[in-house]
Order: sequence, then structure tokens, then C-alpha cells
Amino acid sequence: MSRVGKKPIEVPADVTVTVGSNNEVTVKGPKGELTRTFNADIKIEQEGNVITLVRPSESKEHRTIHGTTRALLANMVEGVSKGFERGLELVGVGYRAQLQGKKLVLNVGYSHPVEFTPEDGLEVEVPSNTKIVIKGINKERVGALASNIRDVRPPEPYKGKGIRYEGEVVRRKEGKTGK
Repeated sequence: MSRVGKKPIEVPADVTVTVGSNNEVTVKGPKGELTRTFNADIKIEQEGNVITLVRPSESKEHRTIHGTTRALLANMVEGVSKGFERGLELVGVGYRAQLQGKKLVLNVGYSHPVEFTPEDGLEVEVPSNTKIVIKGINKERVGALASNIRDVRPPEPYKGKGIRYEGEVVRRKEGKTGK
């Protein structure tokens, strides 16, 4: 049985969760509102400030979506109450990031600057030239934007240059040995 799926979700006092028809769940909180439609087989039960998810059978399909549904719903509740953030670091000589309005401009060793315009609901901050912080209420969208920015120049193993997640450890390789 799914250990994640059995765990109840505690809903903070300032968050409201509404379960509509076809398992469409709307979560409203101080940071915003998220809506998502979940699989109709999983039953979402709300008692006071606790949400539990019940699957109809022990079939493989139901077991696979049970824990995933619970995790997605818990992320929605956490997102509208606290929000999510992901940090990126630029490592390399001359690598820098800056904000021009809402647009993020990266200079990472290419002949041209790379620009990103975050979608609505996401906020990009540049506390220093070599640090980027992405904030939002939707964990998937925050992670996707961070991943897209990292893909511009992923860290390479020889000098360690590139864009890496905050705290990411890059395994270094030894270079060629000369005669």
C-alpha cells in the first residue's frame, strides 16, 4: 500500500480547499489560487482541516496514482500558503544575470545574451550578478523555469563552469595528462 497516499494532508487555517465535480480541486490561499483536475477514481475526502485520499482497489493503476495525487494536492496547499522558490548559481568568468524589467538576461559565454520572460505567476529575482531566485505558487512551473534556465549552459565537469542549482554538487573530472 502507498505510504505517501495514506498520509493525511493538513490544511492551514488561511487556506480553503474546494472539491468540485469530476475531482476538480480548487485551493485558495494568501499567495493565490490553484485549480487542478485529478483522476476520478481517487476519492478525495475532506473533514475539517484534514484531507485524505482513498483508492477504490489495490490494482496497479490505482496504486500508481494514489501517492502521486496526494503529493500534487499537498504541493498545491503548500504553494498557496508558503510558496516555492528555486535558486540558481552562475559559475564562470564573465557569467552574469540581470533583470531588464521583468525579463531575465543571461550573459553566459555565448556571442549573444540569452533572454527569458517568466510566465504569469512566476517571479524572478537577481540578488547578485551570479545568483538567480525563481519564486511562485506552482511547484511544477517554478522547477520547469529553473530547468530551462539551467539548460542554457549546464555545468561542465572539467572546470565546473555553467549554471547550476543552488547547492548542486558537480562531479569534477581530471583533464588530459601531458607527456
